[in-house]
Amino acid sequence: MQGAKDRVSFPFRRRNSACRSLVKALCCLVSLLVCDVGASAQTCTVSMPAVAFGSVNVLTGTAVDTTSTMTVSCTGGGAFGIRLCISLGVGSAGDTSSRQLTGPSSAKLRYDLYSDSARTLLWGSWQTGYDTSGVQLDVPANGSTPVTVNAGLLGSQQTAAAGSYSSTFTANPFIQYANRFIAACPTGGKTTSTSTSATATVLSSCNVSATTLNFGTASVLTHNVDATSSLSVQCSNSLPYTVALNGGNSGATDPTQRKMANGAAQITYGLYRDPARTLPWGSTTGSNTAAGTGTGAAQALTVYGRVSAQTTPAPATYQDTIVVTITY
Repeated sequence: MQGAKDRVSFPFRRRNSACRSLVKALCCLVSLLVCDVGASAQTCTVSMPAVAFGSVNVLTGTAVDTTSTMTVSCTGGGAFGIRLCISLGVGSAGDTSSRQLTGPSSAKLRYDLYSDSARTLLWGSWQTGYDTSGVQLDVPANGSTPVTVNAGLLGSQQTAAAGSYSSTFTANPFIQYANRFIAACPTGGKTTSTSTSATATVLSSCNVSATTLNFGTASVLTHNVDATSSLSVQCSNSLPYTVALNGGNSGATDPTQRKMANGAAQITYGLYRDPARTLPWGSTTGSNTAAGTGTGAAQALTVYGRVSAQTTPAPATYQDTIVVTITY
């Protein structure tokens, strides 16, 4: 019977030993995790160059994209990495609803910052509440990590005046950081920040288009034949401009003596700035050109044409080409 007792007790001791070994292993693992999560030696810094849109022509009405690369450098972290909670505010020129750049006479230019290259996910701020939240990012505990900030200047801002626009970010980007096993952003822990800016230069620009001046059909030229056409002029907001019409293919120096031609045959006509046809429209600045100030929107200018009574040439189609020049 004694031998039987020995055989029964032997397996019992093995199970007890295995249990103690498992408990020791679990204790070691828990101890390791607690030590890493509790590490407080990690330090992170951030730098970010300006978001520079460069020179832009807002008259096109299209959006302009650019990027800036934020660099986050961390040291002294544990083996499991660091969680960053990155906030980007609205900047000095923005408000609670949008990011803006300030330009001449407090003019505004709207833009935004995004976490994705498609520019569909706004990069906001837990710190200021702009667009509710910033961006959560896990990075290595030691080393430098580049973070792309995608920026987009919004389209349909043709009325922005020419000049330099900017906005400054004080203590932004603002980053809260800690071990990545903490709760999701925003989190407590340590913070770091830097200052940066966003800039753009709106170019002075003008666009022009014209319609054909068609005098129609006439059997004889025994009386005046009048017609009109239009110019569409679009210049930067608050930008003064002048519009000149050259002398046509004949190089006429008198705006009332331009020539439509068919071979050697000609018809004399004039172009004017007023319905009464008393103000010739030529190319001498300050004398016979038209002047205006841009609004950013298209402005219509009427060209008044007149074929004065004259000897009727042979039946044919007569034409001329006029060059329109805008000076600003």
